[in-house]
Amino acid sequence: MKSGHHVPPIVGTPPAEGGAVWRGRWDDEAATEAFARRLAACPAIAHATLTLQGDLGAGKTTFVRHLLRALGVRGRIKSPTYAVVEPHSAIDCPLMPAGKPLAIWHFDFYRFTDPREWEDAGFRELFASPGLKLVEWPERAANFMPPVDAELHIEPDPMQTDPEHDDARLVRLTAFTPAGQSLLAALPA
Repeated sequence: MKSGHHVPPIVGTPPAEGGAVWRGRWDDEAATEAFARRLAACPAIAHATLTLQGDLGAGKTTFVRHLLRALGVRGRIKSPTYAVVEPHSAIDCPLMPAGKPLAIWHFDFYRFTDPREWEDAGFRELFASPGLKLVEWPERAANFMPPVDAELHIEPDPMQTDPEHDDARLVRLTAFTPAGQSLLAALPA
C-alpha cells in the first residue's frame, strides 16, 4: 500500500471541504483491510460518525466489512441497502471495557426517499446513542443528519490501466471534528 499523507490547511485559507484531509491509495483489498485496521485501533472510532462517499461499486461496503471485522464483529456482515440500517455489536472490541460491546450502526440511505421515515424508524435516537455510525449515501438524508466527524471518499483510481489491478482505489479522509482529527492522526503519514 502506498502511504497517504496528511495535508494540513494553509494558514489564512479555509480547510479543504471544511476539515483537514488525508489522501492515499489502496492498491488492493489487502490495503483496504490494513487501512480499516488502523482506524479500528483508534479509540475515537468507537463513538464516531463516519460518512462514506463514492459511486456504486467504489468499495464502501468492502471497507465497512473490514472495519467491522477489525473491531471484533462476528458473523455475517451484509449491506443495509434494502433495510436502510444494519445494527452490529462488537463483543470483543479492544476499545471497550471488558464485557461491554461496541454498538455499531451501518446506514445506507441510497433508497431513502421519505423524510417521515427518519422519525418513524428512530434514526434520530440511533444517531444520538453511543457507538459507531457508518453512513453510505449521506446526502440522501442531509437535512436530517447530525454533524459528522469524518468523511471517507473512495473512488477507483482513474490512472489504473492494468486490468489485473482494477481494484486500486484513491481514498480521501476529511476530518470535521476533534474525533475526526484523531482518526486522521491514526493514518500513515
